[in-house]
Amino acid sequence: MSDHASGPRAFADPVADITDMFVFPSPEEPSTLVLVMDVFPFAGTSALFSDAVDYRFRVRPAAIALGGTGPAFAFGEKEQVFSCRFAAPSERDGDGALSQVGSCTTPNGTRVSFQVNDEQGGRADGIRVFAGVRMDPFFFDGVKALQTIITRKLAFEVRGTSTMFHQNVLSIVAQLDVPTMLGVEGPMFAVVGETITTGSLRARLERYGRPEVKNFLLLPKDFDVVNRDIELRDLYNQEDAFQLSAAYGSAYRARMSANLAFWDSLDGNTDWPLDEHGAHPLTEFLLADAMVVDVSKPYAEDSYLEIERTVLRGVPHLSCGGRSLNDDAIDTFMTLLVNGGEGPRVSDGVDQATVPASRMFPYLSSPERNPPAPKAPAIVAR
Repeated sequence: MSDHASGPRAFADPVADITDMFVFPSPEEPSTLVLVMDVFPFAGTSALFSDAVDYRFRVRPAAIALGGTGPAFAFGEKEQVFSCRFAAPSERDGDGALSQVGSCTTPNGTRVSFQVNDEQGGRADGIRVFAGVRMDPFFFDGVKALQTIITRKLAFEVRGTSTMFHQNVLSIVAQLDVPTMLGVEGPMFAVVGETITTGSLRARLERYGRPEVKNFLLLPKDFDVVNRDIELRDLYNQEDAFQLSAAYGSAYRARMSANLAFWDSLDGNTDWPLDEHGAHPLTEFLLADAMVVDVSKPYAEDSYLEIERTVLRGVPHLSCGGRSLNDDAIDTFMTLLVNGGEGPRVSDGVDQATVPASRMFPYLSSPERNPPAPKAPAIVAR
């Protein structure tokens, strides 16, 4: 489910669980980049952010590194961090309801404050920020995905049922003026979302680059004959996305190669043959796990992985890449894995969220006031 419950720690502490991230040029304003981080799956309408968590976006310049199946991008060393923190909730006007104030600190030290759930958000020079409960924009038939893994056959139906229909999340939306906030670098940037602890002892709780890397490629264990007994997702979540450590690198690679081979097998053809060491051609490609966007291209709703796919084909990209809120990113990802992106589109039968996102700040739809009981598939390690 994109990144919902992407490990035992995330499952145990949902307020720090990054469910999704979206990165796209603003459809409203030229030279503006929108960063969205969603946390807290199945949030109630009164959910609030943790005052012990730093919710942050890390942005680095990116460049296309090479063709073929190695890392697609070279990430620059210069990093811009947008850090969002929240005060402890306080009672509002004596009515028992709680309110919360947040602030976002930019790389140049600017600090913008805002009231949680205020749709106008807060503004400072070059940035506008919103945070609050919104309807979960993710759409995917997670039950049929789990059935696919268990039965080893594509189980999706023509008309699927989204696991996240009518559910809420906590959202942070940061709208950046690119020249002011990111300077003259670019026009291509790599973005990673993180939740880390505040205080003197800093620990990374979760990180997010692309959807379904953890739950598609690191969760299933049955296909991995090397590390079958290891739950890798919490270890992976603690990694620096821009500098993967060597300690568990071989374990990540073995697990991802095994699971990528499984997805490739589902149409009965081998579109991604393993090399002599059992490595899948997309493993290194996807281990460079950040979302890449080209701000020189206009907003698009169907551009997810477009930059990566053109690198694989050795042709120039035509769209902004990144990922917009209405992009059917999971169909795109599954099609790449199952048939190399060259065959029929692999669909889960779900084509949009409960309510499609708008093209106006804060973009995500208003929260569901009476969300149904969660019907998430069991998070099992197979």
